[in-house]
Order: sequence, then structure tokens, then C-alpha cells
Amino acid sequence: MLQGRHALVTGGGTGIGLAIAQALAAQGAQVTIAGRRADVLQAAAAATPNLYPLTMDVADDSSVADGIAAAIAARGPVTICIANAGIAEGRALTKTDLAWWRRMMAINLDGAFLTIRACLPGMREAGWGRILAISSIAGVRGLKGAPAYTASKHGMIGLIRSLSEDMLGTGITCNAICPAYTETDIVTNNTTSIARRAGISQDQALDLMLSANRHGRLVAPSEVAQAALWLCGPGSSSVNGQTIEIAGGQA
Repeated sequence: MLQGRHALVTGGGTGIGLAIAQALAAQGAQVTIAGRRADVLQAAAAATPNLYPLTMDVADDSSVADGIAAAIAARGPVTICIANAGIAEGRALTKTDLAWWRRMMAINLDGAFLTIRACLPGMREAGWGRILAISSIAGVRGLKGAPAYTASKHGMIGLIRSLSEDMLGTGITCNAICPAYTETDIVTNNTTSIARRAGISQDQALDLMLSANRHGRLVAPSEVAQAALWLCGPGSSSVNGQTIEIAGGQA
């Protein structure tokens, strides 16, 4: 389905990003997986055909520009851009200093902007492209105890909605996927963090996250990957500027 396409997935070495990268590669795409940990990327690429590691920091303008330029030189224009890299941490607003706030925005929101901006010229030249931002259910509703994270994920959706209007009629679509709590290392780490901050057990902390998902279980990364694959495929060209919630029910 995606033979001849070059896809870029940030945060592509683990979790949702890796699941999306593997799904795209299985459909014939050449997939550049980008991230900061070279060993993780190399291990992922070694385990799956058509994955190519790229060490890149999405919060650094030069790193993104140079990294994506190298990927384009090796495998051609990026026509599928998955802006997935991000961090998910909670902190009360009164305990949020400016450096912490800016770190959240730099990775989640600036990272999406820089990645998409670097990929867009190749899509315009090709007259076809798929841009997906992996936001969060926190991008469409407020997440208690995580105002910075929530703001960054709302910002990603605003970016996508605006860009989708600019891309009308170009063959390029822009959408956001908004998963609820997903079975990844981020949830594992947050379970420990919530338990510590709230003075509860890890099982109780996990139950809090499960209760926030409307179907009472963690989302599987493969579920997010299948939604991404559909949005990149031939039957989704009229889906543009949308937020696809993968949360087990209504937000």
C-alpha cells in the first residue's frame, strides 16, 4: 500500500512510535525512525526490515534540519511525517517553574513544529503528503494535575488544524491522533511518579489511569498504529484537520 513512500517517525524507537513505524514498514514504506537514543533506534531497526535509525533531538532546530536533510538525501523526500516524540509528566501549576514549562513545550510542541516544517517542502513538491501529530486525549480535554502537558497537546492540535486549512487542495492532509493512556514505558514511569506523589501503591496509581480510559483498560500501541496506517492509506484523502480519539469512549 505504501511502496515507494518515505516516512519519518519521531520517537520511533519505542512505544507508539515504533508500532506506527512497524505498521508503515509492513506496507512497503521506507521508514526513518528518529530519536535521541542511538542504541534503542539501532536495536529497533535491526529487528524490523525497512526501518532506518536517525539520532535527532526534536527540540533542537539544527538537529532536526540536519537530521531530516540526511534522511531525505538517503531515501528521498519525506511524504509521511509522524510527529510522535514527546514527554508526559504531571506537575501542579504552582510547582511548575519556567524551565520545566519550556522543556515540555520544546519537546512536545516545538518538536512537532520543527519536524513538520522540515518535511513539508518535499510533500509540496510531490503533490502528496500525510502529516500526523500524535497528540493525546489531553489535547481535547483538561488533564488534572498536568497543565503544561495539556497545553502542549492542545497546541499540537491547533497547529494541525491551522495547517490543514493551508494545505487544502494540495494533496496533503494533516490530522491528529489522540490516544488515552496507552501501554508504553511512559505509563509505566507515570505509575511510579503518581504513586510517589499521591502516597499510594503502584497498583492504585495504575487503577487511576485505567479508570480514566472509558473502556477501563490501557490502549494497545497497535491500535494507535492501525489508525495511523489508515490515515496514511489511499482511502483517507478526505479526512483532514481531524482529531481521532482512541480512548475507548467519548471524552
